[in-house]
Amino acid sequence: MSGYMAYCRAGFEGELVKELQQEASAAGVLGYAQTQKDGGLVHYQAVDNSSMQSQLQSLSVHRLVFARQLWVHWQTLDELDVSDRISPILAACEGLPVCGELRVEYPDTTEGRELSRFCRKFTVPLRQALRGKGVLTKKEQASKPVLFAFFTHSRQVHLGVGLPENISPEPLGILRLKSPSEAPSRSTLKLDEALQLFLTSAERDQRLQPGMHGVDLGACPGGWTYQLVRRGIFVQAVDNGAMADSLMETGLVQHYSADGFKYEPRKKPVNWLVCDMVESPLRVARLMAQWLERRWCQEAIFNLKLPMKKRYESVTEARELIAEILAGHEYRLSIKHLYHDREEVTCHLSSR
Repeated sequence: MSGYMAYCRAGFEGELVKELQQEASAAGVLGYAQTQKDGGLVHYQAVDNSSMQSQLQSLSVHRLVFARQLWVHWQTLDELDVSDRISPILAACEGLPVCGELRVEYPDTTEGRELSRFCRKFTVPLRQALRGKGVLTKKEQASKPVLFAFFTHSRQVHLGVGLPENISPEPLGILRLKSPSEAPSRSTLKLDEALQLFLTSAERDQRLQPGMHGVDLGACPGGWTYQLVRRGIFVQAVDNGAMADSLMETGLVQHYSADGFKYEPRKKPVNWLVCDMVESPLRVARLMAQWLERRWCQEAIFNLKLPMKKRYESVTEARELIAEILAGHEYRLSIKHLYHDREEVTCHLSSR
């Protein structure tokens, strides 16, 4: 079979379908999507049954906004015998490329999480059996394709593969983080996840150094400021509300009671602009692009709060507006619906 399996936050299946349809249309591929309401999973099926190899090479989860994970669908097995699930899986895997890793996964939903214990226990015997058949390498090899066995319930499994460079390295495509006890709010996890997703470890070391300068628009009480301060970055915190005393005591934060849309940084350009203001997505997108155009900042990470009925369209409009403002400038823009986001997406905008 030909097509993709993609995971998303429950309730965002429609947005992910629109993205996959857009990608397929751009590639000249006809297809259709199968979803279950609030199931956190989309199966996009191509009509023409093109080759596994071309499907493997063509699309990456990193290009998609609403996908947490993405891999090429191979086969679905229904009505598995609970006394022997392994034999039909082994038979179905004939013809797959040799893989270097196995992931047995489940939907990130209330019902799906009930499968987590079963999947953990089932992984070991399935891995051993697949290695015995030569479907998996004897030891994990990060350079080879990853084999996915995705259980929607204990008697149904979707099988497929993904290339390491095209998939998320995290289980279920979720980067799970623990909120630091000293952080002023749990919103700190949004910026922490964004920095880890949009920047490699080496890039974080290079571009988040002590002594750099940043601006946090809509900073109160300081969840995002905390992520910069903990890295030794001086922060201009802009908000009419109060900042956490613990941040002010560091000596790295200057608090300005001002309108984030009218504020001009004291030092230009700052290394970082971060923003989690509750405003219309186009208004925030315009402001972020203007900061980059005016060379007030080198990089920006910001959230766009999405209206319930126009989430996908709002992302598209924001991307187009940024492109219009920065026409003639070299820039990079990445947008992702993070695990710690809800009705919003997080963007990384930088000068090249």
